[in-house]
Amino acid sequence: QVPLVESGGGLVHTGGSLRLSCAASVRPFSFYTLGWFRQAPGKEREFLAAISWIGGNTYYADSVKGRFTISRDNAKSTVYLQMNSLKPEDTAVYYCAADRRAGVIRSFEYEYWGQGTQVTVSS
Repeated sequence: QVPLVESGGGLVHTGGSLRLSCAASVRPFSFYTLGWFRQAPGKEREFLAAISWIGGNTYYADSVKGRFTISRDNAKSTVYLQMNSLKPEDTAVYYCAADRRAGVIRSFEYEYWGQGTQVTVSS
């Protein structure tokens, strides 16, 4: 069973919004730190946001702070990324990640990764 499956990507115009979802089969889901990353063509993978299982604290990259919001629904074992005011430079493949360690947050050392979902923002 694939541990993480993203959905919700697509094509949107500049200024538009999308909500990405990541359904997780890792258990117990409520004890996993969850993160969102993206990778644009020719660029390195970039941290976007994370939410811890301790207190539900959230963390954001400066590039998306104020525009993107990460949230989790433990009952549905799903993590979300609400993306508003999208820009062409947000075009990338978006990945969710999960790890039991509380400290992974911005690192690339998450244990589980999804397969990615494409987001394209047209100008």
